[in-house]
Amino acid sequence: MTPTEPETVPVTPEARALAVVALARTGQFDEIRELFTPGLRPMVTADGLRAAWEAELAQRGQLTAVGAPASDQADGAMITVQVPVSFERGPQTLAVYLTRDGQLAGIQLAPPGGAQPAAPWEPPGYADPGRFDETDVTLGSGPLAVPGALCLPRQRLSGLLPALVLLGGSGPEDRDGSIGRSKPLRDLAWGLASRGVAVLRFDKVTHAHPDLVSQNRAFTVADEYLPDALAAIALLQAHPDIDPARVFVAGHSLGGTVAPRVAAAQPSVAGLVLLAGGAQPLQWAAVRQISYLASLAPATAASSRPGIDALTAQASRVDSPDLSPETPDAELPFGVPAPYWLDLRGYDPVGVAAGLRQPMLILQGGRDYQVTVADDLSRWRAGLDQRPEVTIRVYPADNHFFFPGTGPSSPAELAAAQHLDPEVVADLRGWLTGAAG
Repeated sequence: MTPTEPETVPVTPEARALAVVALARTGQFDEIRELFTPGLRPMVTADGLRAAWEAELAQRGQLTAVGAPASDQADGAMITVQVPVSFERGPQTLAVYLTRDGQLAGIQLAPPGGAQPAAPWEPPGYADPGRFDETDVTLGSGPLAVPGALCLPRQRLSGLLPALVLLGGSGPEDRDGSIGRSKPLRDLAWGLASRGVAVLRFDKVTHAHPDLVSQNRAFTVADEYLPDALAAIALLQAHPDIDPARVFVAGHSLGGTVAPRVAAAQPSVAGLVLLAGGAQPLQWAAVRQISYLASLAPATAASSRPGIDALTAQASRVDSPDLSPETPDAELPFGVPAPYWLDLRGYDPVGVAAGLRQPMLILQGGRDYQVTVADDLSRWRAGLDQRPEVTIRVYPADNHFFFPGTGPSSPAELAAAQHLDPEVVADLRGWLTGAAG
């Protein structure tokens, strides 16, 4: 619910799923896109949804009937609603995957009874919950305090533990970096904690307090990350089981972009890990991403052109010397207010990183279309490649979330539950051990 909407009775999962069917039936694919989680929304286009729906109608005939939906809450984070639907050429089941707060995380059309409920998240094979304890923590105080979790290994080889603060990507991410039915940041935290590294991860303030954040038009990237990242570092450095001189920061996506800024604000950070950290200006990365997604569906690429042109004009507005805090939100990408873009525009992640003395590990997926080898890693390399304390590794099969796969990466591959590449976990742990001494 946006701040301008009247308060309403909460929508049930069943009602939300029926609304998705009704919107598809009436061709309102822009409205369906807006129901997706913020993390998935940039990867979903109205034209792509329309093309997929029309392809199903061409194969199955028109939708003739919609049955009573049934929901299955497999775990605390995901609800699956199965809607029986009938087409001219036979019945199907539409599975609608929702987060616990009613946002859309996926849609699957399957034979009757063939749509599978969202299974509870299970630890990857490289995580052993018996080797660490996970406890709840709170970062900050007051109305913007955020909850988090500290994974503390039960055993160590010697002395105090090295530790890592995890920073999530863009949008209102939870502590697990949940994307669809996968939890890559929980994979990473549990994998490292199973190998002797303490890990603290936390819900972003935009996830924990979306209403308060939305009311603050002056909210910036610094507000989004720095207070809680610095509080997390301080918490770890004060912990009796953790070596305060071996507290590292790792950021994924926009969290990786911001990580050098965190280290500049707190020089005691022992080192940085950038996991698919963006270096290309965010507004132009967004234009590149939607252009790539349009290219995946050549039949509807032409209809995507107006949207791409509109976003390009908004990205140019971000670059304009006339950009000011008063610039209307509608003139800027995704309707994000100008103060956010001004702060981000004034931050040079590669330049700040080049001025740091800490060792860095930069990890990149070769199949990543959101943060790419050509557009982002090339910038990190140009600014940092000559420094011996900077290590860069590319995983050719991995996408933006370091899920291995084949072929061109697309949002469709996020529908299935997946786990972070075990090689990434092993390499990160080995680098932390070496950097920590």
